Amino acid sequence: MKTEHPDTAEGQDATAVLDAGEGQAAGRSRARRVWGRVVTGLACAFVFAALVVPSEFARLTPGALLRVPVEGIVGAVVLVVLPPRPRRVVAAVAGALLGLLTIVKVVDVGFDAVLVRPFDLVLDWVLLRPAVEFLDTSLGRGGAVAAIAGVVVLAVAVLVLMTLSVMRLSRLAAGYRRQTVGGAAALWTAWLACAALGAHLVPGVPIASGGTAVLAFDHAREVRTSLLDEKVFAKEASKDAYRGTPGNRLLTGLRGKDVVLAYVESYGRDVIEDPQYAPQVDAVLDAGTKRLRAAGFSARSGFLTSPTAGGGSWLAHATLLSGLWIDNQQRYRTLVGSDRLTLNRAFQRARWRTAAAMPALVRTWPEGGFFGYDKVYDSRNIGYHGPRFSYATMPDQYTLSAIQRSERARTEPVMVETALVSSHAPWASIPRLVDWKDVGDGSVFDPMVTDENPPWPAHIREEYRRSIEYSLNSLISYVRAYGDDDLVLVFLGDHQPASTITGPGAGRDVPITVVARDRRVLDRISGWGWQDGLRPGPDAPVWPMSAFRDKFLAAFGS
Repeated sequence: MKTEHPDTAEGQDATAVLDAGEGQAAGRSRARRVWGRVVTGLACAFVFAALVVPSEFARLTPGALLRVPVEGIVGAVVLVVLPPRPRRVVAAVAGALLGLLTIVKVVDVGFDAVLVRPFDLVLDWVLLRPAVEFLDTSLGRGGAVAAIAGVVVLAVAVLVLMTLSVMRLSRLAAGYRRQTVGGAAALWTAWLACAALGAHLVPGVPIASGGTAVLAFDHAREVRTSLLDEKVFAKEASKDAYRGTPGNRLLTGLRGKDVVLAYVESYGRDVIEDPQYAPQVDAVLDAGTKRLRAAGFSARSGFLTSPTAGGGSWLAHATLLSGLWIDNQQRYRTLVGSDRLTLNRAFQRARWRTAAAMPALVRTWPEGGFFGYDKVYDSRNIGYHGPRFSYATMPDQYTLSAIQRSERARTEPVMVETALVSSHAPWASIPRLVDWKDVGDGSVFDPMVTDENPPWPAHIREEYRRSIEYSLNSLISYVRAYGDDDLVLVFLGDHQPASTITGPGAGRDVPITVVARDRRVLDRISGWGWQDGLRPGPDAPVWPMSAFRDKFLAAFGS
């Protein structure tokens, strides 16, 4: 009987199976090692980016990543020297805190891009509602819901992934204790050298980074300041030189005049001084000065410093009208719950009819009663039946036409405050001027809405400039069409636009202009030092916006 050798047939098959199994196991092991290295690399990049990315929008450049974070050096050393169990706890807590700080930093970047300031952890939560409304009007209900859901998911993902990343890196550092300590020592030496020399690759972004620690400290300090601000503001608001002034001594220099106070959305100093905007906008203002002068009107212009930038128009309005610095929502709420004499109420006390034309309002405005209006016109009762222009519910020309028809046609003198919103972001659709007799109910503007999508970033500055030109031309045209000896127009910017429009370091100054045909009106403000014409020059006086109420009441009072 013949015996089969074990190396043949079944034996060979068994050996092949074993070899294949070992090969597959080795392949899986190599894949796990590669995957582990990829995950570790991603965790390292995630934590590094969280530590070094600036919280200012204008400094978000690739060069800003070339930094040495001191927090990472200190954190690595601390985690290496701890025993295993405390190390895991500290790593989890540190990861969660870094995740929260990263979320705050992202929100800071957004606030800096839009409002040119960081997020206030105490006072800014109330801004969520207007932010959602802006998304709703700009993107539609579906787009707004999708954007909000995406933000929530992203925030949770950052928090979880940052915690897991720090814990993974802590295990890696503990496994390579000697290399970690040596690397930390080398990086510490480099950090000290860069800090001593003030080295940087991007202007304003030093290589020796401590930004995350500074961010945490600044926000902690701001929390304390915000919590104390209510008492500080109450002390400021307790002083009011005009609280008891009788009506017969207020605004005597404007008796019989119709006063129109118009805010031009995002009309900031940059638009008349920055070379990318100034040639065209200055041409509009200079041509307008000549056209108004030919019609018998004169103008004086200066600058005010707004309490806000990029948005928060109501804070600027409240500051100008109340004579108090209103730079946060807490101050605004406190103000509208007080009995402060606003500029509107001063006119009301002096026997003017007072009205507000606020086309951006889409619902009841309870705080309107505080300011002192006999009538409030909003998007629901102003009689507009034309199209919406992105955020703007109606063109500025229609708003001014409605003021003329509903208020200035009366025999009694009227003070009207209005906010012109055609120059509001996102500048997706800009109307054109029509003949004033054709404005009607606004349906004449129907053919002008051709594209409801925001302009591409490459064109957004051009569209912003065009919108400002439209708003200014609307005002100039209005004065020429309806101006008389009894009209006094005061128009100003509410704030500078966002830093995406101005660039970094733009400041918060806005132009302000008084237009009148009656020379006695402008003689009253001759002591202000404001410059002739619709365009203030670079040397024009600059006041805090909160100073305007008292200066105006002093100039035109008895």
